[in-house]
Amino acid sequence: MIIGLIGKANVGKSTFFNAATELAVPAANYPFTTIEPNVGVAYARVKCVCREFGVQDNPVHSMCIDGNRFIPIKLVDVAGLVPGAHAGKGLGNKFLDDARQADALIHVVDASGTTDSNGRSVPAGAGDPMFDITFVEEEFDLWLAALIGRDWGKNTREAEGLGQKLEQMLAKRLSGLAIGEPVIAAAIHASGLAMKKPVSWTEEDILAFCKILRAKAKPFVIAANKADLPSAEVNIEKMKSAGLEVVPCASEAEALLRKASKKGVLHYLPGDSSFDVKPNVALNIQQQKALDIVRTLMQKYGSTGVQEAINIACFKLLRMVAVYPVEDEFKLADKKGNVLPDVRLLPEGSTAKDLAGTVHADLAKGFLYAIDARTKQRIGADHKLKSGDVIKIVSATSRG
Repeated sequence: MIIGLIGKANVGKSTFFNAATELAVPAANYPFTTIEPNVGVAYARVKCVCREFGVQDNPVHSMCIDGNRFIPIKLVDVAGLVPGAHAGKGLGNKFLDDARQADALIHVVDASGTTDSNGRSVPAGAGDPMFDITFVEEEFDLWLAALIGRDWGKNTREAEGLGQKLEQMLAKRLSGLAIGEPVIAAAIHASGLAMKKPVSWTEEDILAFCKILRAKAKPFVIAANKADLPSAEVNIEKMKSAGLEVVPCASEAEALLRKASKKGVLHYLPGDSSFDVKPNVALNIQQQKALDIVRTLMQKYGSTGVQEAINIACFKLLRMVAVYPVEDEFKLADKKGNVLPDVRLLPEGSTAKDLAGTVHADLAKGFLYAIDARTKQRIGADHKLKSGDVIKIVSATSRG
């Protein structure tokens, strides 16, 4: 699973990326600091099942801290957009091209209004984050429309001549964006264009379809960054009033907490609603002041927003479930004795056989049945999994 960070230049995407992945990439107060996309590992956070089962787990492919499982995902920081990027303005549509493989997008917005549409610094409140949200989504839509609309008449006539459905033709054209036929078919229906012959679609029809397709295939959550600045509050309320999926966010605060936690100054886990200074740690006046500001922000919004934005992308937008595959349903272990060694994120509605395929193709090929470790009952290939399931796969084919 890939989550992309997208937005205009100079809104704090690189700071968000650093905070989420703890990798050091350039972050500065000027546009186009990010030229090539940065790729790192962030984590989705779920409550681990270890405490429910009363076991001490030993994760191999994820982390469990204080009963919280952190599941690795790929996070891509795509360089900033400016109005007209789809037509080559700024650094052009390369930005959008970098985001094509993302399953969901976190749209980082400067909620404080301290940057203009080109990412240049302006007085607090002078920038308009609502415009920024609109133009970034429009740039994505226009880029998608240009990709789909190229040689539209020729392609739709050829598809019609071959007896090919429109969604089949478009799925082939959009294969590089990881958009499949079911999503395309749903977007065609939702656009009201299902009864109109594709060859007669206008440019307006194509753009209207692309808006719906983008919303379905590349869903957004808004990370209202710089929420700790006074000018951000009114803009965050505007975003919420517009019905947007918004998370107030302070990337710099999250980065500060993670660094302090690593140094042993604080007890803090990403996504926590508070933090504690460890006993016998003496803070200077500057450190205390900085932490007081962060504490006030967390009391107001519930967290710094970085982990929340990632979790919303995983579990609300993409509707993932977290499932634990094991080889011993009694000890909840793999063949090496590691307890609850792994957790997989699968789309809601995934089956036991789908889980087998994520572990190894051979397990799915020879799938016989699975065992639910809670009930110790056998379940079939089509059994739909739910979050927190612990499952043993029994297969006629061993892993290679």
